[in-house]
Amino acid sequence: MGYAELRELQNALSTASDIAFSLGAEPAPHETEPLMEALRRAVAAAGSLGGGAELTGCPEHPRGPVDPLYGDKEDPLPPGWGKCLLCNDRRRRAGGRRRGGRL
Repeated sequence: MGYAELRELQNALSTASDIAFSLGAEPAPHETEPLMEALRRAVAAAGSLGGGAELTGCPEHPRGPVDPLYGDKEDPLPPGWGKCLLCNDRRRRAGGRRRGGRL
């Protein structure tokens, strides 16, 4: 859990609370849309605190970005490569240098 993620959650919940308390007894649909957006932000921020499905499995970058080619049937990653975009990018660059190319 990082400080930035926790602050995002706190801000989203505070915004949602402010909007909810400012609504009248029977709000119009256009008045509730900002509340829904703030709650979506809060749910997304809460999800980032727990990790879960987006973990890369990489010991060096467990919460790093997932390689968009991971799981791609048409353009699969080489055998042994994992989900971590940072490590896979490093492998790609190293492979390019071995073949004499510049990346």
